[in-house]
Amino acid sequence: MKQLAAHGVQVPVLGFGTYKLVGNECADAVEEAISLGYRHLDTAEMYQNEQAVARGIQRSGVNRSELFITTKVWMDNLSPEGLRRSLTGSLERLDTDYADLWLIHWPNPAYPLQETLATMLKLQEEGKARLLGVSNFPSDLFRQAASLAPVACNQVEYHPYLSQGNVLAAAREHGAFVTAYAPIARGKVQDDPVLSEIGRRHDKTPAQVSLRWLIQQGDIVAIPKSRRPERIRENFDIFDFALSVEEMERISSLARGERLVVSMSGLPWDEE
Repeated sequence: MKQLAAHGVQVPVLGFGTYKLVGNECADAVEEAISLGYRHLDTAEMYQNEQAVARGIQRSGVNRSELFITTKVWMDNLSPEGLRRSLTGSLERLDTDYADLWLIHWPNPAYPLQETLATMLKLQEEGKARLLGVSNFPSDLFRQAASLAPVACNQVEYHPYLSQGNVLAAAREHGAFVTAYAPIARGKVQDDPVLSEIGRRHDKTPAQVSLRWLIQQGDIVAIPKSRRPERIRENFDIFDFALSVEEMERISSLARGERLVVSMSGLPWDEE
């Protein structure tokens, strides 16, 4: 599995997303993903599936030290007490002593960001999180966060139809990476003529082309999710080809400012 380096930690560039996967369906999908070679798993306390993720890990037989686990604190738990309670609960449900990456799921202006990050740093120093990050942060707020703490990641919606140029620039200014959720635009890429044409050249699907485009940028992690074993396998099968410079540019030119996710923080997104 290809990895990128973030603050001295190796991060697998392809992860398995678990949003909306729950119960046995989630555990089965996680087990399947790990068996295929995924080593990065993405969950959150809001998903209410951390215990199911842990069951999938246990059933896989793969040692915890070989996995990279991301989880997130919900936006209502950003007080010092809430943060500690949230992370303790997530680690108990995940049956682990630490998270590899712990994110603020959504910004919440009701909580002072400096205080939130100071508490997260304390918990990191206690060994409960290897990396700290944020999710759904507009570029200016990310810069503010990165000035207050060693923020390693901003997880945002990112796919060929949304350029996220400002978010990417802010992350790169601070040596952080971007994790792309909804990386195949919730299936919309499958019918795209440009992605289909490029895919035919490489004997790949439009989804595989989109995922390759993301990770080939060098500082992007993609976290596709699926409950279907054949799709989980397809999404993983992106390391045996490379896109040309011209193909990368053609895919980037598909950006049209299309967002699939509504802001839950009340803060405006970056203009594209």
